[in-house]
Amino acid sequence: MVDLTSEVANVVKDSKVVEGVVTVLSKHSTVGVMINEWEPRFVDDARHFLLGLAPREGHYLHNDLDYRVGPPDWPGGDEAWRAFRQTEPVNAHSHLIQFVVGTTESIPVHESKMTIGTYQNIIVCDADGPVGTLGSPKTRNIVVQVQGCDGQ
Repeated sequence: MVDLTSEVANVVKDSKVVEGVVTVLSKHSTVGVMINEWEPRFVDDARHFLLGLAPREGHYLHNDLDYRVGPPDWPGGDEAWRAFRQTEPVNAHSHLIQFVVGTTESIPVHESKMTIGTYQNIIVCDADGPVGTLGSPKTRNIVVQVQGCDGQ
């Protein structure tokens, strides 16, 4: 989990929007966005809670890679798709965690500031974790869009 509150606040500030809304969106099906308290013990509780809802070692149909059919236009056909799938993580639990957490949060902007509560933070939850299947760090894309008027 990563706290993005200050980064999003900077985007709002740089946008010059006085009244409007800021939307934070994850572009990944295993990465969620939520608003909650950024307190270390709560973050640990949230992590344990989510893994309890969708444990890594659960039996999930999504993880049966040999039975998953690829897109009809996959280069090289179904055999190439199956070879590609074997390099992918077994991560149905990550998709389910993101399903519970959600993909996006929208926050009103008033007088050029986000109107989140005192103990609220914008938290990104990467249910797959920061390391890819080959041990290299993953790149994740979070979109922040500010809409509104500049007060003029």
